[in-house]
Amino acid sequence: MGRPGTAASWEIFFGLLEREASAVEFEAPVLEARAAGVSPAHLAELESAKLAALRVRALLERRARREAELAALFDTASDLAGLRDVDAVLQAIVHRARRLLHADVAYMTLPDRDRGDTYMRVTDGSASQQFRMTRLQLGAGLGGLVAQTGMPYCSADYFADDRFQHTPEIDAAVKDEGLVAILGVPMRLGDQVIGVLFASHRSVRPYGPEEIALLGSLAAHATIALDSARLLTETRSALAELSAANAAMRAHYITVERAAQAHDRMTNLVVRGGGVNEVAAVAADILGGPLVVLDAEGRRLAAIDPPGVSARDQLDDDHLLGEIMAKAGKLGRTARLRDLWAAPAGAGSEPLCTMVLQQSEELSGSDQRILERATLVTALLLLFRRSIAEAEGRVRGELLDDLLNGRVPDREALHSRATLLGIDLTQPHVLVVVDHGPQRRPAAWTTDHALSRHGLAATRGEHTVVLLPGSDPTAAARQLARELTSALGFSATIAGSGPVDLPTGAASAYQEARRCIQALIALGKEGATASADSLGFVGLLLSRGADVGTFLDSTLGPVLDYEDRRGTPLIQTLETYFASGCNLTASAKRLHIHVNTVTQRLERITALLGADWQHPDRALEIQLSLRLHRLRESAVLTDRIEPLQ
Repeated sequence: MGRPGTAASWEIFFGLLEREASAVEFEAPVLEARAAGVSPAHLAELESAKLAALRVRALLERRARREAELAALFDTASDLAGLRDVDAVLQAIVHRARRLLHADVAYMTLPDRDRGDTYMRVTDGSASQQFRMTRLQLGAGLGGLVAQTGMPYCSADYFADDRFQHTPEIDAAVKDEGLVAILGVPMRLGDQVIGVLFASHRSVRPYGPEEIALLGSLAAHATIALDSARLLTETRSALAELSAANAAMRAHYITVERAAQAHDRMTNLVVRGGGVNEVAAVAADILGGPLVVLDAEGRRLAAIDPPGVSARDQLDDDHLLGEIMAKAGKLGRTARLRDLWAAPAGAGSEPLCTMVLQQSEELSGSDQRILERATLVTALLLLFRRSIAEAEGRVRGELLDDLLNGRVPDREALHSRATLLGIDLTQPHVLVVVDHGPQRRPAAWTTDHALSRHGLAATRGEHTVVLLPGSDPTAAARQLARELTSALGFSATIAGSGPVDLPTGAASAYQEARRCIQALIALGKEGATASADSLGFVGLLLSRGADVGTFLDSTLGPVLDYEDRRGTPLIQTLETYFASGCNLTASAKRLHIHVNTVTQRLERITALLGADWQHPDRALEIQLSLRLHRLRESAVLTDRIEPLQ
């Protein structure tokens, strides 16, 4: 420090220190004293005070710079603690490096693993687009040297420095930016260099150890930021994967739960004796859409519309149902056509049923399995029902066979066997014979028909014989014909007989019905339905005991009733009309009335008997009835005649 100066000399330099004067300003007091001609001793004191003040000033500058550096590092640490955007943190680090080192440009390069080179991740102060877009080969340039050695490297004059590999691309970019002095420090993560942080100037200058250390500290923070970002990304990725796995597990759980619920509900239905409709209702409720169940022939076994679901237009399209049913049957699994989803089920190679759901949205794999399971349960129910029907049908068929063969003479034994089958033989019964030819489908259908109506059925060759509750054989035969046509789509020749006097009258009733079928076929009326009572005069020939009164009532009853009430001689008019060869004029002459009167009477007869009463078949029956009526009126013929052999 030298000999202490006077208090006045120190006061001058303290003032300069206080207002943070530049180093040049500390020369002014010495120059002024020299110009004033002060003594050499005083000049020496001033010079000594100046040097001491400059040393203090330098110390203060270093401390201020160090405080700024520490503040910058503290800010960087704060940025890392609240890391949200890694690019923003890296940009802040590069900006601080440029500011603290008073650099013209600061930048950071990172390796690109996919392309095998390095690229500019962040720049600050750069004016050259070419420089910012530069990609560096691994190991090339000053940065390549830093990355390879893992040590800081600085060049006071880049283009004059031959200690590293120059490349035309890098040199052109550096020249375009106007850089001369460059300092690069490695960003180390363990033993690995993951990038390089640079500070550069556009003039020749060396870099001191403090600057290298400062830039190294910032590089360490940048490394932490990148590694934290990597860990954060990996953590987020792991969390996303965990969340996705959790969502998938939950979806799987829900799927399994729905499938288990569907299985439990359908199993409970089967155990409790539920049928096809109940299973279909469960499937529609779980899958949330209307559906139909079709048998192997495409006929509807069930149709369900869940509450709140109205769109079922495609399920009403029989052609579309046929297409989706064929497609599902060919695939052997769930098939889709427009908004319809169909699942088939069968026993071996025999198709049993198809369940068709209308659902516009994509049906998940689990929901498809639910639809298939519901169809399978339905098929099992149908098989079970068929087995029961076949077993019961055999028992019922054996009883009817015994009746037809006269092997149940004891009425008490008959009632005992019938009661076990749920049949009340105290009620009247009729016998219906269905001529279905060699086809087995009508035979199976008529057996089911008899079972559903608490009757008996037995198959005899190409006939199925059905014993049904009722007293009108014609009505029973016609109803069976209508339902058979509706169910199977074709007609069979059907005849009825009865009421049957059980147990002894079954055989004769069967023979009468067979004769009716033979008569229908002989008359060219295959596929028609009749009974002896409905065949008119032909029925008189076929009946076990012809009932003339019934025949007259069915043929002329309305005319006879009208004549009794009004007194109009319609019967006489009919007899005269037929006797005159259906000639109006001749009939009028014979009746001694006007032709218009004959016409009016014939119109009344048409209203009573129907428009076809003059058809040859009807006309023949009416003429026969007129003669029987005349005979009965003359007491020649009673209401009953013996059976014709």
